Amino acid sequence: MSDDSSSRIVFALRTWIATAPPEARLPSTRALVAEHSASPVTVQKALRTLIAQGVIESRPGVGTFVRTVRTARPNDYGWQTAALGAPDNRLQLPAALQSTSSDVIALHSGYPARELLPERLVHAAFTRASRTDSVIARPPTAGLPELRAWFAAELGASTPSGITPPSASDVVIIPGSQTGLSTAFRALVGAGRPLLMESPTYWGAILAATQAGVRVVPIPSGVDGPDPDALARAFAHTGARAFYAQPTFASPTGAQWSTALSEQVLATVRRHGAFLIEDDSAHDFGITSDPNPLAARDDAGHVVYLRSLTKTVSPSVRLAGLIARGPAHERILADTGAESMYVSGILQSVALDVVTQPAWRTHLRRLRTQLASRRDLLANSLIEFAPRGHLDAVPRGGLNLWMRLRDDADLERIVQECKSAGVIVGAGDDYFPAEPAGKYLRLNYAGPNPGEFADAARTIGSII
Repeated sequence: MSDDSSSRIVFALRTWIATAPPEARLPSTRALVAEHSASPVTVQKALRTLIAQGVIESRPGVGTFVRTVRTARPNDYGWQTAALGAPDNRLQLPAALQSTSSDVIALHSGYPARELLPERLVHAAFTRASRTDSVIARPPTAGLPELRAWFAAELGASTPSGITPPSASDVVIIPGSQTGLSTAFRALVGAGRPLLMESPTYWGAILAATQAGVRVVPIPSGVDGPDPDALARAFAHTGARAFYAQPTFASPTGAQWSTALSEQVLATVRRHGAFLIEDDSAHDFGITSDPNPLAARDDAGHVVYLRSLTKTVSPSVRLAGLIARGPAHERILADTGAESMYVSGILQSVALDVVTQPAWRTHLRRLRTQLASRRDLLANSLIEFAPRGHLDAVPRGGLNLWMRLRDDADLERIVQECKSAGVIVGAGDDYFPAEPAGKYLRLNYAGPNPGEFADAARTIGSII
């Protein structure tokens, strides 16, 4: 873990501040440079950290001083208890959304590290977009026609002969896949109605289902995908009209469905006159396998397809394409318009610019190589240093390893002790829409500092 000069200066100054009176003046930058044998840039970085923490304050032209601690009068929000009442659903955000400092090993995030993003392409795209009308013009509710056409063409490239590929008119641009899931669940399922969902599955889908008020029916799933017989029984028993799934590099398991399983699930969905809500957010994260969307094999409107660019292009470009046909498309478009009116035109222009550059394909090829090396490094480190954990499979794509622990493992204790030791891991319980089927950790291999994966594995191994 990092222990740079800036961190050491912060620690030393906090020790000095603890015994200093309020308003005490800190030594000058020059004095701190000499005392700690550090550069002025490093000293300024430490001072900015302390200012951000509210420990000191800078007075331009005067100096830097220990900040006076004011005892704030506590506000009384008790009146809100009766006004709000009891929540219908208790929304709880998982560890994947936790922000962390740079001195920990972060294996919990669901996003790729910055160095895995096409940063040059994004910067250039924003520069070009800022010179166009997209900075002031209101885009169409369904999205820019050119971007809609790109999403349709991407899916159409996988469409076999005999199947009508989607058109741009089937696409709705939405502000990220999370919004798309909420929209699909509201428009296609409805509050109080059953929604079949893989278990485990993406925590964001569980959250979206809770917000939409749908009744989740879990379908057991593993590293090969869902149990098709359990799915068929659930459709027959519940009368559900939708199944949410991730057939390609699922979070958290990394599963990719076989062709046979895909055909079996499609047949079940068609037989029950239902929808398959296909989440293809990991489309661009293939390592040893390529995506093969189920939506490409359906032109009867049974598959509603969702593909996000947020994790591939930039977290600041929150944007996804949702493809649906028939009346389902109209319901989704109406819900999207009511929810967000339209997606920022400049973000759409940036996304379109990035994915249509020749360098985009080069970036994806390089990304595949980088993900492979990170996945293998973390997997091999866990096998060596954490043998009491078990990887049922090494995924062929995606961003995560799904490590199974012993049934008697104290998951909460393990997660907290890892955190105390400077390693942030994802608790597997967050990914089950009902009772967990076992004790698991979800470990992201696309995060920063892969050189510390071995240290992280040693820590995890010693704790479990």
